[in-house]
Amino acid sequence: MNQPARRPQTTTTADQADEASQGPDVLPLDQQLCFSVYAAAHAFTAAYKPLLEPLGLTYPQYLVMLALWEEDGQSVKRIAARLRLDSGTVTPLLKRLERDGLLRRGRDPADERHLRVELTDAGHALRRKAGAARERIVCALGGTEEPIQALKREIDRIIPLLERSDSD
Repeated sequence: MNQPARRPQTTTTADQADEASQGPDVLPLDQQLCFSVYAAAHAFTAAYKPLLEPLGLTYPQYLVMLALWEEDGQSVKRIAARLRLDSGTVTPLLKRLERDGLLRRGRDPADERHLRVELTDAGHALRRKAGAARERIVCALGGTEEPIQALKREIDRIIPLLERSDSD
C-alpha cells in the first residue's frame, strides 16, 4: 500500500506564542511550599480553636494577647506591626478584648496621638491558662520543642526574603 508521504511537523509562530505565554511549568499544588504553609496556618487555627474557646479567645485574639504578655503597654501601631497586620485589622480585636475585660486602651501620656494598650488583671491571669493550650499543641506536634523551633527558624528565615522580593 502506498501511503502519502508525511510532512515533517513544524511549529508555527502561533504555537510558539502559546508556549511562551504559558511560561515556566508550575509544580503541582501538593509540591508547592506556599500551599503547605497556607494549609499549616489553617491547621494551627483549627487545632487552637477548641483550646482557646473555653478561654473566650479566638486565634487572632490569642496572638494579640501573646504580644501583650511579652510586652505590656504597647501602642496599637506596635501590636499591628508585631502581628504583621494593619491597625484597622487589629482595632476590632482590641475592642473585643477590652469589652471582655482583658485589656484597656487609652491615650499614651507621652504622646496623645497614640493609643496605648495595657492588660488588666484578668488579662494577666489568662496567661497561665493559655500556656496549657500551647502545651497541647506541642504534644500534638510530637512533644519536643527542638524540632518545632528548628522549623520555626527556617520559616523565620524565609519571611524577610519574601518580604524583600515583594518590594523589588
